[in-house]
Amino acid sequence: MQKLSRAQRVGLAVLALAIAAAVGLGGFLLGRGDAGAVAPEGVDAGFARDMQTHHRQAVELSFIIRDKTEDPALQTLTYDIINSQAHQAGQMYGWLDSWGLSQNSREPEMQWMTELGHNHGQTHAEAMAAMGMATPEQIQQLRDAQGVDAERLFLELMITHHEGALDMAQLAVDHGEQTEVRRLAAAIIEVQTSETTLLREYLAARS
Repeated sequence: MQKLSRAQRVGLAVLALAIAAAVGLGGFLLGRGDAGAVAPEGVDAGFARDMQTHHRQAVELSFIIRDKTEDPALQTLTYDIINSQAHQAGQMYGWLDSWGLSQNSREPEMQWMTELGHNHGQTHAEAMAAMGMATPEQIQQLRDAQGVDAERLFLELMITHHEGALDMAQLAVDHGEQTEVRRLAAAIIEVQTSETTLLREYLAARS
């Protein structure tokens, strides 16, 4: 199995530290912000809600394969995903709380993206697919799979998952009003683009 090179490990560590710094500064800025300044169904709130959902599934998928694989490189990558995305999800939860907004939207998933001209469908299933989310059936398949089959399925699911996150994050960078939202979205793009490259390399090694 392919192992992370020293350069790859250092690169991911630097990117993770950049996100931690962005998140920490974002929290500081939030503490000084004006309550009620963020639109309840706008880009910032929509991104915070939907990316939390997205991150929680990435953590779930990563825990599943971390306990199945014996490949050190894949274990390292899943450890990074679990820690960074759980931390980010907690930060976005904190944003909504600080903004005085509900953690749940009255609108369907991805509605904030639809209003920006990105038609991601109106049904729950279509919205989840547009976000790159794995279906319950796919998650169960991953739980049931073993060995290289499990690793391959995880890599396929996570590549699709990351691609959905990149689409969401780019819209937040382009249209978000809150500095901390744009900063974290940009960091997500940088890290997940790098991770997607590794995921594709690992998948190619198992083809």
